[in-house]
Amino acid sequence: MRHCVSTHSLSCLALLVLLITVTATHATTVVPTQNGPRSFAKQFLNPQNAARAVVRLRPLVWDSKLARYAQWYANQRRNDCALEHSNGPYGENIFWGSGTGWKPAQAVSAWVEERQWYNYWHNSCADGQMCGHYTQIVWSTTSKVGCASVVCSGGKGTFITCNYDPPGNYYGERPY
Repeated sequence: MRHCVSTHSLSCLALLVLLITVTATHATTVVPTQNGPRSFAKQFLNPQNAARAVVRLRPLVWDSKLARYAQWYANQRRNDCALEHSNGPYGENIFWGSGTGWKPAQAVSAWVEERQWYNYWHNSCADGQMCGHYTQIVWSTTSKVGCASVVCSGGKGTFITCNYDPPGNYYGERPY
């Protein structure tokens, strides 16, 4: 980028404003804030903390490091929208939905609905059913969460992910 001289200061100022606007616009499309970062976080936190309250667990807190990791991974899935785990160092729930109108609470609701398939006394899921998303949400030692969402290329749908720290779902251990 070349330096601006005083005779071109107005042009340079206009270019600077344009670059800042383009950069700000790009940043808001990479991290979908949906009425601001706090609102976006609450759309994920509130339903997860409601599920935790049912089993008398402390609420999760939003963690920006986990949210950045989740956004990084969601961006990796942007081209294929594959329902694959990141295999990272955190607990992880992933969601895919067709179309572009998916809200965070809808993904969390799908995970929490797995509660019906979890048998606490046997510490297992009903035969042929999944319940690991639910058990990660209510894992007693998990205290932090960060989530992200991306609309996939070519109309392939919406990919949503949440990461949890400390992770849960240890084989043979009950979530709470």
